[in-house]
Amino acid sequence: GEPVPARAVRRIGVVGSGTMAVGIAEVCARSGYPTVLVARSEMRAKEATAAVERSLERGVRRGKLAPELLTEAMGRLTAGSELQALGACDLVVEAVAEDIDVKRAVFADLDRVCAPGAVLATSTSSLPVIECAMATRRPEDVIGMHFFNPAPVMRLVEVVHTVLTSKEALGTAHAVAAALGKRAVDCPDRAGFIVNALLFPYLNSAVTMLEEGWATADDIDTVMAAGQGYPMGPLRLLDVIGLDVSLAIQRTLHATFRDPALTPARHLRRLVGAGHLGRKGGRGLHLHG
Repeated sequence: GEPVPARAVRRIGVVGSGTMAVGIAEVCARSGYPTVLVARSEMRAKEATAAVERSLERGVRRGKLAPELLTEAMGRLTAGSELQALGACDLVVEAVAEDIDVKRAVFADLDRVCAPGAVLATSTSSLPVIECAMATRRPEDVIGMHFFNPAPVMRLVEVVHTVLTSKEALGTAHAVAAALGKRAVDCPDRAGFIVNALLFPYLNSAVTMLEEGWATADDIDTVMAAGQGYPMGPLRLLDVIGLDVSLAIQRTLHATFRDPALTPARHLRRLVGAGHLGRKGGRGLHLHG
């Protein structure tokens, strides 16, 4: 078909200071974009900058990144706590907590500070992009860009369009994903997009299998990694994602599609209730020492 129009993107903004925000900011700065990260506080902004630098230093130590590229990338990154700093960005990626009220508040703020024509993206993995869009007066410029963790390593970005997203905003997201060295896949705005809609029923069945005592956690993980070539087994993956985040995604899928098979596994609900959240908390489906 005819080439999709894309707006020029000279500067990228990132909102947030967690793992995803830090990873996305690193990818942008490394790929040559002046990058502005905005966190909730100056302290968090400093921590995010330090985290990007540590990640780049690891790349240098492993011989994956030339030392001068570290200096250049850090030179492109600025971080602070003032949203006004995003006024000069052509694309802003929101990567705050996976909570629709928090995200809608961020989008209402972005609507105020960002220049007309800026593309506003959410990195949500499970919430409706349209709800972020409707918190602004420019829903045609709002899109999903779902990066995968760790963002510097994973090549996929799900580019999510709502019924209101303009062709230009979509084209811009695709052009930027390509410039970041990512493979973009288009998907409509529905629960789970493509990856999680396929992945989570599988992860949920693995928990049920463990709960019913068919096999140990290690054996379940081993068969899928050694037998199916997955980079890690389902239970270890759940621990890495975070059991609380996983449960939230599973609940969204169940609420949307009403398929009884999508009911969150009892064992997953129990672990989250007991505060066992996976790798970040030291224990989940496996113990993490």
